[in-house]
Amino acid sequence: MYRDFGTLALIAVALIAWLIWQTVEPDTESAPFAAAGLLSDAPEDFRRVTGPEPLVFPDDHGAHPGFRNEWWYFTGNLESTDGAPLGFQFTLFRFGLASVPALNSRWRSEAVWMAHLALSDGRNHRFHSAERFARGALGLAGATPGRWWLRDWTVQRHGQGWSLQAAAADFGLRLDLEAVKPVVLQGEDGYSRKGPEPGNASRYYSITRLSARGQIQVDGATSEVTGTAWLDREWGSSQLGEGLAGWDWFALQLDDGRDLMVYRLRRHDGSAAPWSAGAVIAGDGRHWPLRPGEFSARPTRWWTDDQGHRWPVAWRVRVPQHGLDLAVDALFDHQRWQGSVHYWEGAVEVSTAPGRQPLGRGYLELSGYAD
Repeated sequence: MYRDFGTLALIAVALIAWLIWQTVEPDTESAPFAAAGLLSDAPEDFRRVTGPEPLVFPDDHGAHPGFRNEWWYFTGNLESTDGAPLGFQFTLFRFGLASVPALNSRWRSEAVWMAHLALSDGRNHRFHSAERFARGALGLAGATPGRWWLRDWTVQRHGQGWSLQAAAADFGLRLDLEAVKPVVLQGEDGYSRKGPEPGNASRYYSITRLSARGQIQVDGATSEVTGTAWLDREWGSSQLGEGLAGWDWFALQLDDGRDLMVYRLRRHDGSAAPWSAGAVIAGDGRHWPLRPGEFSARPTRWWTDDQGHRWPVAWRVRVPQHGLDLAVDALFDHQRWQGSVHYWEGAVEVSTAPGRQPLGRGYLELSGYAD
């Protein structure tokens, strides 16, 4: 879900300035981003999230151009017909541009877009990933209540579900995703604080369980798959609070029908900040928000990547009041993104701690360990 607002702005620098304001057609594949518009704080140009507001569906499935950053985030665990475990991620990011020049050009854009696609092959321990970029002009990328897209990577809403289709050079997927549970408004009715200052917050909602069915393609071979997925949606305009190094996010789907979301806003010394939060979601959709003192997450194993960065790929997660004491382990260790920004996002297995009896599956996101 790469959810650090400050880092999202800095991604623009890592991506290199791609947006060129001109009246002739640019090379949309190789031109660089104009990073300055993404990096300026520009509070006068964007709204801040300062408290709860009613969310309206399906309208809020679409883009919110009054805010600086936004993302649409699918993750999920799949199984092929021959029993191979798989994970997938599809994310669409929108970066609003401040003080857009009033140029009379059909190429003018008020946002730039980035999409991430990944497939984790648990049988062969292979991590496939791809990213794409586009301007919002000419319909190259966008998000409405019924459709999210970047070029030919598309998500189409139908009833209570979505159809996802995306393919890179050596892998791709085509999935039908149907909501099994209703929308969960995270935090305080969708108001999710990320720090002490006014505006250090986002709007945040989830659909924590969707059924998944479709096909994946890897190296030209097609497999039928089934499984479950998770949708996260967030938007806002500010960075994380000062003194925070990163984020540890867990999206766990248990075999008893419950789902668990917790995130640790992490200080530089590794401790959890007081704006960490979570929720337990029952099989019937009821949910209970979690405050920092009501859950804990502690790393139990680390993996070192080829650049020497250490990532906590196994955890013990406890929510005592809900009787949860969970061991969370990576499906395999190397599920690290190496595109315009480095983060770890991958499929995990959930079991009892102690005892190691299988309890479910999920996704783990780790940010701030390669900075």
